[in-house]
Amino acid sequence: MTAATPEQPGSDIDVPLHLAVALDGTGWHPASWREPDARPADLFGAAYWTDLVREAESGLLDFATFEDSLGFQSDHPQHADRRTDRVRGRLDAVLVAARVAPLTSRIGLVPTVVVTHTEPFHLAKAVATLDYASTGRAGLRAQVSLRPADIALFGRREVPDVDFLTGPAERFEAVLADAFDETADYVEVLRRLWDSWEDDAEIRDASTGRFIDRDKVHYIDFAGRWFQVKGPSITPRPPQGQPLVTALVHQETGHRLLARSADVGYITPHGTDEARVIVAGIRAAQDAAGSADRPLHVFGELVVFVDDSESAARARRDRLDETAGAAYTSDAEIFAGTPAQLADLLLDRRAAGLSGFRLRPAALPYDLRGITRGLVPELQRRGVFRTAYEAETLRGLLGLERPANRYART
Repeated sequence: MTAATPEQPGSDIDVPLHLAVALDGTGWHPASWREPDARPADLFGAAYWTDLVREAESGLLDFATFEDSLGFQSDHPQHADRRTDRVRGRLDAVLVAARVAPLTSRIGLVPTVVVTHTEPFHLAKAVATLDYASTGRAGLRAQVSLRPADIALFGRREVPDVDFLTGPAERFEAVLADAFDETADYVEVLRRLWDSWEDDAEIRDASTGRFIDRDKVHYIDFAGRWFQVKGPSITPRPPQGQPLVTALVHQETGHRLLARSADVGYITPHGTDEARVIVAGIRAAQDAAGSADRPLHVFGELVVFVDDSESAARARRDRLDETAGAAYTSDAEIFAGTPAQLADLLLDRRAAGLSGFRLRPAALPYDLRGITRGLVPELQRRGVFRTAYEAETLRGLLGLERPANRYART
């Protein structure tokens, strides 16, 4: 194969593999909170999240993401449920990441943000602050939510007149395309606000009494269908210039969002052939959007049960399913096996053009340790994963340059 290019990171097996971990509650399996080593009583304390992210950092992972939502978690994809045998309730993901930031040093911190019901000006300021708190390790995962329960919390928009599970596919696609177009505008506002201060806008000269150069702080004057934002931000340009923007997508409509707006896209293929088709679709969307020259990482997603033997991993999954009262299903493929088997799967899937993976531990901390203490050493033995952090910023870890400021005079 030819060497990977910046436009298509990860297209060559010789390029180091990237790994992220998705942290959610006590793990992605709904019965994980009842495991002996789970810490459900600590879920709303800073120490719990700090311990998990430090474990991920000990495994040299690129970044950790933090799940979030506006409504209660639910087993139903669109509506709230009234179950009392599941973890319910969350801390704010951006604030959790900010608390963890000064207690870690190299791992990236990527909170989930529901962009459908929040304001880009507020988020631009929050994520820029996180980038300062982490000295250049911040990002965000932009998430769309059209759940009626979430919409009802705000009362500012109407519930879409389509059933996402049984309604006409054309109507579903139209509503989703609208939501993704709104998200693309949201991200554009974020990026402009992050650029609204030039890098040298702060003078801080006590002798002359000049703190900033006002000519280097810019109005963004964004006017679109969903947002009208004059700017500038009140927070100086973040250390990375542009914190990482990521998104999870499942349809072709989402491919267009990644092509327009993201640095990292997460996909959920069930098999290498399907991964190859999805990656090709994303690259085609980049060509159509005129963004083929812009680096875009594509990460595959897996829910993982990692044990010393495949039988132990499968037995643990079966036991958790029995505790939950139903077999666990997911949008992502579910893996149960050894670190070596997981390494085989990742390297096979990588041949489809994936540059990395975001792994969802089925139970925390058990499967996180399976990743950091089992999978990572196995990948290192094969020479495909780092043995030390190579950069101090998240963009640096992913081989992404610090962007030039769009408003700065050359």
